[in-house]
Amino acid sequence: MVANIRTGATVGGAIRYNEEKVNRGKAEVLFWNRMLDPFDTAGHMSHERCMASFEPFLQTNRRTTNTVFHVSLNPSPEDRLTDEQLGEIAREYMERMGYGEQPYIVFKHGDIAREHLHIVSLRVDSSGRKISDSHEYDRSMSILRDLEQKYGLHPSIKGQELQDREELRKVDYQKGDVKQQVSSTVRSCLRHYRCASFGEWRTLLETFNVSVEERTGTIDGRDYAGMIYGALTDDGYGIGTPFKSSRIGKDVGYEALQRYYERSKTALKEPGALDELREKIADEMARCSSRAEFCKRLHDKGVDAVFRLNAAGRIYGVTFIDHKQGIVANGSLLGRSFSANAFEQLFHAEAKERGVSWESSAQAQPSSKSPSCPNQSYHPLDAILELADVQVYEVEQQRIRRRKRRHLI
Repeated sequence: MVANIRTGATVGGAIRYNEEKVNRGKAEVLFWNRMLDPFDTAGHMSHERCMASFEPFLQTNRRTTNTVFHVSLNPSPEDRLTDEQLGEIAREYMERMGYGEQPYIVFKHGDIAREHLHIVSLRVDSSGRKISDSHEYDRSMSILRDLEQKYGLHPSIKGQELQDREELRKVDYQKGDVKQQVSSTVRSCLRHYRCASFGEWRTLLETFNVSVEERTGTIDGRDYAGMIYGALTDDGYGIGTPFKSSRIGKDVGYEALQRYYERSKTALKEPGALDELREKIADEMARCSSRAEFCKRLHDKGVDAVFRLNAAGRIYGVTFIDHKQGIVANGSLLGRSFSANAFEQLFHAEAKERGVSWESSAQAQPSSKSPSCPNQSYHPLDAILELADVQVYEVEQQRIRRRKRRHLI
């Protein structure tokens, strides 16, 4: 059995994620602990009733920022467990992790190859104190080993947790229910990837046919900030009517994203966090003679490379999406050797020699290892050049979006 423990600042987002699964018939509520009945009088799961159970604990919170405890328990596909057994496993796991007296709700999901559990609770107790997360991973692993023996479960296989993500699919406007598709994709991306900036977040979503825009400004002397989401066609054109993030939930809004960027920055600054990604990229840079070959080979290693070119065909930006590690990083974040200028020199110069015309940017998608590359610093001049080109690109993109909206109207 594998446990994936997640944390967050808004429990409402974790509840909505599971609520959507329930409403689509891909999950069911197994049981709840120290909570109000989560179903309304019509028999539908109620986000408001769940929040009413959590609110008293949140109001007593003293200093804890990330108040959410959200764990998925994933038995082996070979294990066949009844709902009663799954409930017993969930209850014992939460009790031994220190959450037995907490409000929590247990969901059984059936949206991937085998059934698994999602449990949502709070990291603050009724007095507002944080429940200890000291050695959380080690304690969780120890509990899982005991549960495997107790219930005769197959032991987990190293690396299996990487296979426990539900498959992320591109939004398909023709299938309808676009808001539902977009909200599901956005929330899945928030759960499975780390983006340290809006630019990286936008690049990630665009690979799944989701558009996103930041809207900030001042009206009548009052500042406002919000997010707009929408659908894209496979060739990157907007389709349908975009909608405000408030129609999905606060967990995908502007303020929640600012906290998400900060958490991602902190995680990516951890020693060695980006080393494996650097190694994969450096290995293919040394082997490949063209951008197309580079993207294809990197794709085979589970990494998408998204290049941005200006009107003259010059590479002014590159973002890497590591689907295996859940990392989205601009080249400049990885170091000077991976900046747009480095790739411009590597590929564009060679293209001129061979008489190749670069007319469009390349992309790739999701396995393996490679030699190492030192963590090199990023030269300020590279940042200035990239920023200038990005600003030109942004202006052009805004003009295109306005033209598309007029066309749709």
